[in-house]
Amino acid sequence: MINNNTEASGKYELVVGLEVHAQLSTQSKIFAPDSAQFGAGPNEHISMVSLGHPGTLPFLNKKVVEYAVKLGFATHGLINQYNNFARKNYFYADLPKGYQISQDQLPITKGGYITVKLADGNIKTLAIHHIHMEEDAGKSMHDQSDTYSLIDLNRAGVPLLEIVSEPDMHSAEEAGLYLTEMRKLVRYLGICDGNMEEGSMRCDANISIRLKGATTLGNRCEVKNLNSIRNVQRAIEHEFLRQVAIIEAGGHIDQNTLNFNADTGETSVLRSKEMANDYRYFPEPDLQPLQLSDEYLESIRQSMPALPEELYEKYIHQLGLSPYDASVITADHELVMYFEQLIAQTGNYKSAVHWLMGTVKSYLNEHHQTMDELPLSPRQLAGLIQLVDTGKVNNTVAAHKIFPELLKDTGKTAEQIAGELNLLISEDGNELDGFIQEALNKYPDKVVEYQKGKKGVLGLFMGEIMKRSKGKIDPQKTNQLLIKALQYK
Repeated sequence: MINNNTEASGKYELVVGLEVHAQLSTQSKIFAPDSAQFGAGPNEHISMVSLGHPGTLPFLNKKVVEYAVKLGFATHGLINQYNNFARKNYFYADLPKGYQISQDQLPITKGGYITVKLADGNIKTLAIHHIHMEEDAGKSMHDQSDTYSLIDLNRAGVPLLEIVSEPDMHSAEEAGLYLTEMRKLVRYLGICDGNMEEGSMRCDANISIRLKGATTLGNRCEVKNLNSIRNVQRAIEHEFLRQVAIIEAGGHIDQNTLNFNADTGETSVLRSKEMANDYRYFPEPDLQPLQLSDEYLESIRQSMPALPEELYEKYIHQLGLSPYDASVITADHELVMYFEQLIAQTGNYKSAVHWLMGTVKSYLNEHHQTMDELPLSPRQLAGLIQLVDTGKVNNTVAAHKIFPELLKDTGKTAEQIAGELNLLISEDGNELDGFIQEALNKYPDKVVEYQKGKKGVLGLFMGEIMKRSKGKIDPQKTNQLLIKALQYK
């Protein structure tokens, strides 16, 4: 167990750079026609090309290039219009060809940044070094046999974008926010589902420390294949304290590749990495250089969807939402998609947010469902909001009686269900006056208390009126009429 010496750790600055691998949501692999879909049986999505058979040639999936350019635009990077591919040579059992086709000197995107909002309210810009395209390796499994390691090559050749940040983060919080924003971006763009648990988004963290005020970077350790944002933060927090303890004891940080144990929260040496690996990069001879025209880039720019930052500003300045509501809505792409359809059919934006963050969210949590599984259409919810806005039902009836019925029968409108259940507020003023008088007659002593200044009894009367009307009243209008009736009682 590492001792958390606050005084000692306060002398040091944490420096973190992240390498994020986003597995692209294409139908086929980057250089072969076999399926790139997740979930098939072992070695079902393979071909002679992805297995690296002699005489086979790679051919580039143009969708991969489109997705890479989209992410480059979304992260404010400079798109490199002249690209080539390189062979990254190393041996491992799940690398069929003995090399990986990647990009080296000429990545698809250089530079760029994303902005994050820290817990203290400060906005920080985190820089990106580059983004490059490459193919994934297969998967080795060492725990399914006592005698052998098993290899599944379904993943070999699946397209990846590797997003390499600058060593620009100085806390686990910043790293977590960077990953959250990156995952949000790839989901908005529709290029990756961002599922870290299934491995479609993976992260390596390069972690070092230096004395505060120093400008030279210390020796870094790379923690590999972190499978959740929380584990990335835990690994960073552990490594910071571990490295501080070693330096404070007079030791030296060895430049190693580390594994993170999610059960213990500790890192361990996976392999020594004194110097950068010699991958013997050289240009891929079987793929021609890729030239991207101005017209091609502009066509992709025009097809870009609205991104979180743009929508956040729109919701605050055009729709009048609070910063909190805008941040909650834009945090979830499925929620944004639903909200956009909803506000196209209702002008009551604040009520739309109230329903989504209240009744709808409670239903989804209770039934362990996601937004895209909600049976209620935006048109139906807009109709329910309109019923309340026009005073035909109150919020309580809408949420507790009509909303559940809409979920059961998605072919009906809110007004149809309200009519069938006899829930529409009566336009008969005499009927409402009758409910008020019945409530006052039931509690004559409370009427006297009210007239002596005890205004809290209004709730008692409203409850009685609600019960007598079976909830079919407009609370605001009824409250006004009740007060008026009490004045003349």
